[in-house]
Amino acid sequence: MTDPMKPGPTILIIGATGKFGMPLIAELAKRAMTVRALVRNVEQETKVYAAGAQEVAIGNLNDFASIDAALNGVDGVFYVPPPFFPDEAEVGKRVVAAAEQNAVKRITFLSAIHPNLSVADNHAAKLPVEEAIINSSLQYTILQPAMTFQNLLNRWRGVLKTGVFTEPWSVDTRFSRIDARDVAEVAAISLTEDRLLYGTFELCGDTTLSRRELAALMSAVLGRDILPERTDPKSLGSKFAAFIPLFEHYDHHGLIGNALVARAILGREPRLLKRFLEELAIGQHFD
Repeated sequence: MTDPMKPGPTILIIGATGKFGMPLIAELAKRAMTVRALVRNVEQETKVYAAGAQEVAIGNLNDFASIDAALNGVDGVFYVPPPFFPDEAEVGKRVVAAAEQNAVKRITFLSAIHPNLSVADNHAAKLPVEEAIINSSLQYTILQPAMTFQNLLNRWRGVLKTGVFTEPWSVDTRFSRIDARDVAEVAAISLTEDRLLYGTFELCGDTTLSRRELAALMSAVLGRDILPERTDPKSLGSKFAAFIPLFEHYDHHGLIGNALVARAILGREPRLLKRFLEELAIGQHFD
């Protein structure tokens, strides 16, 4: 029998304040783990403590001495790099090496669906990190989630204001999505149980929709018409020039996966996109 007074293994979350890290803190706390959250500054401490973290390390991936210190004395690490992080592959390999040097036992790496998608640098940068993990001495699990429901948060207020849902690719190509809370639950399983060890798992929900279909779902939830539109990628300016090949790929192929693995690991159906939209409609998920 587990001693309720004895602290559980310590898990470091790199990416603790993000859409995966925050629900993962809560999932690990429920499983009586000692959660150490890596945050960028003291202002973020209150946020992660409120979510259930017991320890805080201050640092970031541009200051590797802080990462090395944060890894000291932990049993496992969850690593999700920031979106479009510079030198992502090299930084990820350094995280893996530092985990080994600090005698960390286990790592769960949040990769991306279809990391062999060469037109998407943010996907392809995951492959060298996956290889480093597989070649390491660490117990590992690699998760490859689809787009998340939470990606819609950045556009939701605009949708409500304008009645338009727009992205820089076709309104008709289809995308799989998954709730970040489901990904966090799978990550917690991987860090606290052995059944996912040495596996690479694609994570998708059951809903695969085009933007036209997603706008129709938004319309049904909100009780008003939401129109799907396509933003011309060239109108976004030079900041997004590097993403044009990715947007062109999305124009023709979308980004689709299969829900079987997520359903099998969770032992239930993944959360529904319609339910997430209903939560947005009543103001959940916003500070």
